[in-house]
Amino acid sequence: MQINALRKVSAVGIILAMAAGLSACGDNQTTANAAAQENHGEEVQLKGEFAGSGASSQKSAVDAWIARFNANQPDATIAYDPSGSGAGVSTFLTGATLWAGTDAALTSEQVEQSKKVCEGQTAFDIPVYISPIAVVYNLKNAGLNDTHVNLSPATIAQIFNGKITKWNDKKIAAENPKIASKLPDLNITPVWRSDKSGTTKNFVSYLADASDGAWTYEVGENWPNKIGMGAKGTSGIVSTVSQAEGTIGYVDASQAGSLGTAAIKVGDNYVPYSAEAAAKVVDASPRDKDATEKGRVVIDIDHTTTESGAYPLVLVSYDAVCPVYKDTQDGEFVKQWLSYVVSEEGQSTAAENAGSAPMSPALRSDVLKSIDLIGSQK
Repeated sequence: MQINALRKVSAVGIILAMAAGLSACGDNQTTANAAAQENHGEEVQLKGEFAGSGASSQKSAVDAWIARFNANQPDATIAYDPSGSGAGVSTFLTGATLWAGTDAALTSEQVEQSKKVCEGQTAFDIPVYISPIAVVYNLKNAGLNDTHVNLSPATIAQIFNGKITKWNDKKIAAENPKIASKLPDLNITPVWRSDKSGTTKNFVSYLADASDGAWTYEVGENWPNKIGMGAKGTSGIVSTVSQAEGTIGYVDASQAGSLGTAAIKVGDNYVPYSAEAAAKVVDASPRDKDATEKGRVVIDIDHTTTESGAYPLVLVSYDAVCPVYKDTQDGEFVKQWLSYVVSEEGQSTAAENAGSAPMSPALRSDVLKSIDLIGSQK
């Protein structure tokens, strides 16, 4: 009952996505077919319901991926519940969904736990979505939402730990001499994720690494203090910050909308977010030396880079999957789905619809090796 319920979530959204994919028959079908066959030749036609859940950061990309994938596989009914990374992984580990989208790599405990749902083998996580995390703020009445306010990692940390409480604080003013006179005498209200979130873990990891000791909390998926106010999900932070002057938060950059966004200090310069700046950091960062289980491709982002033009506050969102599924059709779906998602076509689709940074050919090559590990058994 639980599996059926989860696989039928968001029926209206699924139907719309399928309609969009089918109406694109032609160019979309050609590109989707090409991407699907990029690594596995003629693909098995799929029929059934296939469910995933997890990172809300991936939602815009997943919606677009579903539409394009269905152009090639119209009988595959795909649902994705953007419940958040923590909830998505927990659901995946019960066996109720086929994959989890997560903005934080699996923990060693989660990898071990996955044996219960992966036919005795361990799940692995691979990057599918790369995007900057934007520090968003609402200073619309001050006329600053169209200007990138400069903020160093230490200043951001002191805003979110409550040590800097006013927008015209001398530290913020010193970093913004051209607009210092426009910074209002207004309380700063930090807005953070109230739910367990991989975006939170990425954000606080950046603060811990780059703020020169200004951030002293432990790194984790739960927000560590009660300063300011919490909001559920990416949409919750965007909504809360949009409604109140003086607020500041952190979201996947694709969701920033008309909010102001900070340029963060990298070396001696301030860099606004962009897909290109995010991709530069990912390609220059090493793999996580602790993620040694078979199939795992986990990036250890270099938050302290001083490379010109790099934006090190980056979200690398993963899909966690089993190498073996009990149902043959499920395993075939996951393999085809991931092959499309990480293909050049799939990554371009995400970039067009969500503003993400396409993965490099070198990273794609490693990820495809992991996807090729996926088999199935009855």
